[in-house]
Amino acid sequence: MSHFADIIDQLWATLGDRRGADPDHSWSARLIGDPQLAARKLAEEAIETAFAAIQADRPAIVAESADLIYHWLALLAAFELTPDEVAAALAARQGRSGVAEKASRG
Repeated sequence: MSHFADIIDQLWATLGDRRGADPDHSWSARLIGDPQLAARKLAEEAIETAFAAIQADRPAIVAESADLIYHWLALLAAFELTPDEVAAALAARQGRSGVAEKASRG
């Protein structure tokens, strides 16, 4: 397994541990308990990541990408979804042209 996959697994486990924790003491618990907050934070981090890319600021792209991935996982947890469900959707798209896949969404 890659280092990235290991870190994602560890972060996912930590988010699971935070479910039901006191949101006054855990940012993860706050995000998981408030899906709309998780969605807003994900959007904010996506914009910050894109802005760092527009500026070609490599260190900022890395830092903002880490924030983006954390908030994406928190959003999944908030909606009781799993990374494996996303992986299944990605696997279903393998071997298809991105153009064809997008057109199939209607």
